[in-house]
Amino acid sequence: MHIVPILDIRRFDTDRDHFLADFKAAYQEWGFAGISGHGLDPQLIESAWQASRRFFALPTIEKLRYEGRVRGYIPFGIERAKGAAHSDLKEFFHVGRESANHDYLDQNVWPEGDDDFRKTFEALYADLDDLARRVLRVFAAILGLPADYFNARVEHGEAILRILHYPPVLDGELPNLRAAAHEDINLLTLLAGSEQDGLEVLSKQGEWVPINMIEGTIICNVGDMLQRLTNNTLRSTTHRVVNPKANQARVSRYSIPFFMHPSPEVSLDCLPQCIDARHPRQYAPITAGKFLQQRLKEIGLAK
Repeated sequence: MHIVPILDIRRFDTDRDHFLADFKAAYQEWGFAGISGHGLDPQLIESAWQASRRFFALPTIEKLRYEGRVRGYIPFGIERAKGAAHSDLKEFFHVGRESANHDYLDQNVWPEGDDDFRKTFEALYADLDDLARRVLRVFAAILGLPADYFNARVEHGEAILRILHYPPVLDGELPNLRAAAHEDINLLTLLAGSEQDGLEVLSKQGEWVPINMIEGTIICNVGDMLQRLTNNTLRSTTHRVVNPKANQARVSRYSIPFFMHPSPEVSLDCLPQCIDARHPRQYAPITAGKFLQQRLKEIGLAK
């Protein structure tokens, strides 16, 4: 059973005032919502599942040929949530933005002999990148910013599509978590789906609430960068992935989140309209690039 609201993003063009009120309420309460009416092709998402299964079924020695951090394959035991005692029970593959004009953007790494993998994830990356920009237009509207406020600020950001595999949990001594409690680093995250339950968000009342995927929706949550920009007006909600119960734990879980980041030079200083006597500034100024590097070091993805 899902709790977070489902919002049809097409209402932004047809019923703007009511939609913005619903959107703002959802994100102030939860920091999470389901986005429907997004236009992503279900067949493309199904192709992504198939490509994910093919890659992660490869022998470890083959997957390690594509090992990286910002791009390519990241094996088990590397990433752990900030402050967590154990590494997350996952392996994953990163696809990012490419640009010949910005040398801080790495080139993507692609598995050899699987052209469909590349075509599928290039297409899904482009579609989620477009959807993230549409959602940022909505956030700009509720913050009283120009509609195109975020456009230039994300144009050359290190937005990442993460292809995740949580393997079957066969060891009863392992912690009951596939991914420990954490907040996302970026502006916003789009979750293209998961074939298994397990995602939980921490409510304002301190309760862990399961968020089940609803067919045809994309789960969208606020990240720490947007929380900083809005001086906590929009909150980055703590979430985790727990092991499913009984036999479901013995089945692999696949998940495909897209993390939208601003360009490295963009300031994350609190927006002036989010600061007043009741809401004093909570964060010191920092650029997106410096903040990202700090956080990547904390979770083991940068040195």
